[in-house]
Amino acid sequence: MALLQCNFFSETLGIGTAMNVILPQTSCLKGKKSPVLYLLHGHSDDHTAWLRRTSIERYAEQRELAVVMPAVNRSFYTDMKYGYKYGTFMSEELPAIAQSFFPVSDKREDTFAAGLSMGGYGALKLALGYPERFAAAASLSGVVDIAGYPPTDKNFELDLIFEDIDKLKGSKDDLFYLAEKVAASNEVKPSIYQCCGTEDFLYEDNIRFRDFMKKLPFDYFYEEEPGIHEWGYWDRMIQRVLKWLPIRE
Repeated sequence: MALLQCNFFSETLGIGTAMNVILPQTSCLKGKKSPVLYLLHGHSDDHTAWLRRTSIERYAEQRELAVVMPAVNRSFYTDMKYGYKYGTFMSEELPAIAQSFFPVSDKREDTFAAGLSMGGYGALKLALGYPERFAAAASLSGVVDIAGYPPTDKNFELDLIFEDIDKLKGSKDDLFYLAEKVAASNEVKPSIYQCCGTEDFLYEDNIRFRDFMKKLPFDYFYEEEPGIHEWGYWDRMIQRVLKWLPIRE
C-alpha cells in the first residue's frame, strides 16, 4: 500500500486543507482504478485520526481498497451557518479532486462512505443525499438523530452549524428524512451498515434509527456488542465494515 499526505487548496472552502490517502500499490502499478472508501473522522479529530488510531492501512490492503480521509474540522459535513461549505466540499469538490489526483474509480458501484460519530452522520448523509453516487455507507457509533440534540449543547454547537436548528427535523440535514425520501423514490438505494456499542452515549439514538430503517426497503444491516465511544471499538468494527462492503472482485 502507498500512503499519501495531500495538502491542497479548496475552491469551495476558500482555504488550504488536507487529506490522507491510502492506495493499493499493486492496482496502481497495473494501471487499474481502485474502488474507494471516503472514511470520515469524528467531531474532535482530523484527517490523521483513522491512521493514528487504527490499522486501516493494513485492513484496506486485504481488499485492494483506496481510502480517502479528508479534514472537515467540526462541521458535521455541512454547509455551515457560520463557517465553511463543507457539505458542498464533501459531495462535489473532494470526489472530483480525489478522482483527478489519484487512480480511484468514479463509478457508483465502486464508491463507498464510512465514518465514526460525527463521521457516521456524514457518511450516511452523503449516501442518502446522493444515492446515485454511493453504493454503500457505514455508520460506526454515528450521530444519527441530529434533530434530537439541544441547540446549545456545547459539545456539538449545532446552532453555529445549521441554518435553522428549530427546523432540523424533516430537513435535508435529517437522516430520517433523507432515508424516507430515498425509500419512497425510484432511485437506486445505497446499502447501509450501522453499528453502535451498547454502552455508548449515542446508543439510544442508534436504536431509534435502526428501528426506523428496518421499516424501509433498504439493503440494511445492523449489529451491536458491548462497547463505548472509543477507538478500540472502532478499530474492531471497521474491519467488519470492510468485509461487508460490496467490492467487486
